[in-house]
Amino acid sequence: MAAGKRLGIKEKYNWMTKDLTWDFSYRKPSEIYPLLEFEGIKIEDWSKWEDPFRLTMDAYWKYQGEKERKLYAVIDAFAQNNGHLGITDARYVNAVKLFMTGVSPLEYAAHRGFAMAGRAFAGVGAQVSCQMQSIDELRHAQTQIHTISHYNKYFNGLHDPFHMHDRVWYLSVPKSYFDDAVSAGPFEFVTAISFSFEYVLTNLLFMPFMSGAAYNGDMATVTFGFSAQSDESRHMTLGLEVVKFMLEQHPDNVPIVQRWIDKWFWRGYRLLSLVAAMMDYMLPKRVMSWKEGWEMYFEHNGAALFKDLSRYGIRMPKHWEVTVAEKEHLSHEVWATLYNFTHAADFHTWIPEKEELDWLSEKYPNTFDRYYRPRFEYWREQQKAGRRFYNPTLPQLCQTCQIPMLFVETSDPTLIAYRTSQYQGNKYHFCSDGCKDVFDHEPEKYVQAWLPPHQIYQGNCGGATIPDVLGYYHFNVGRDNGEYLDSEDHTNWLRWKGQVKAAA
Repeated sequence: MAAGKRLGIKEKYNWMTKDLTWDFSYRKPSEIYPLLEFEGIKIEDWSKWEDPFRLTMDAYWKYQGEKERKLYAVIDAFAQNNGHLGITDARYVNAVKLFMTGVSPLEYAAHRGFAMAGRAFAGVGAQVSCQMQSIDELRHAQTQIHTISHYNKYFNGLHDPFHMHDRVWYLSVPKSYFDDAVSAGPFEFVTAISFSFEYVLTNLLFMPFMSGAAYNGDMATVTFGFSAQSDESRHMTLGLEVVKFMLEQHPDNVPIVQRWIDKWFWRGYRLLSLVAAMMDYMLPKRVMSWKEGWEMYFEHNGAALFKDLSRYGIRMPKHWEVTVAEKEHLSHEVWATLYNFTHAADFHTWIPEKEELDWLSEKYPNTFDRYYRPRFEYWREQQKAGRRFYNPTLPQLCQTCQIPMLFVETSDPTLIAYRTSQYQGNKYHFCSDGCKDVFDHEPEKYVQAWLPPHQIYQGNCGGATIPDVLGYYHFNVGRDNGEYLDSEDHTNWLRWKGQVKAAA
């Protein structure tokens, strides 16, 4: 008997995915997939969905299992050899704290979101792609927790990251981003996460963190970054393919997708404000400035992407030119705000050393010395005099992105950017035209925003006093937060390195 013809990759993928579907005999498709028409997206032929990786489930488990074995071997070696002592400086660990509380919980939120999106799509190819990404995101959350848990043995502020993510004031920024996406329809969710975040902006999140880890001796974090990078390649490709798929299915989809791109580009950009501060201030050994990163990953790569999408009728995201002007200011504004409120954070802040200020002057020659260096030098003098500055008030937040009103008018950096909208007799406040536009399009969604300062003043965050609120956050006050030079982490680091006498 002649042997059967060997299946090619595409044919095998079709058998393993697309040919698993069936027609419903006793329920209408709209009953099975009630969200397909919710957003106005029109899909004429689900078979046109193409997954360029064509990864089958048997190959997926084998591939991921091999990566797990390599990753955990490195994690074990890092722990057994006291790898935490090989980092450049204990200040670096505060970047790890920011990642653990602000990013890792988003991986888990993405896991849930893609599981729900996969259930909402009618096409089997889309279902399989979402299922694999959902598993990927769960794996990323787990490997990040396992890797960073080593630091929890030696440094403060890492003991309860998921609890903090749900409650801490500045972590409402990333949390609200994913809450916004998950509460949208399935097509908007994949546009928000797979395209706008994974494809357009993910390099500005993961490359600085992983490159920063490598530059600062954190090889365990570098390894989980490498382990996730092949997954991210698939996620980025899925993001681009899902947008192209929608645009090719029906011309009515184009304005809907463009509006989503405008919205999620801006929301993602505001979320990356924390990364800007990390790049320029939290890494003892810096990779590149935020300004350089934005020029490389968005102005150059992003412009090429949207030039390619122009044949579908898609233009550059609205307000992109504002981001180009803001790159001169963003990281300095955010770091100054975190410095003000570090007594209510789970990490430490500090004033950069002179050589670090000189580096910032070099990277931002048009703005840093004029607007920001004098402020930092003044705060350093105040600290030396025993008057380390902490802001005792609660900041006003933007109704959309939930970031304090810290951004300046790029036409006049001495003025805070401030916008308002009226809705049903109430006034709402925004940090930018971008956030105001998002609100004005769907105000019913954002009037419900859970804004931490409002909730604190209403007594909904553990009590009426600051100690009550910090207890609600599960902070160890005086150990997890405040000035780095006064911290237990700094003292321990000097002792471990035999520098206590020199420091004294």
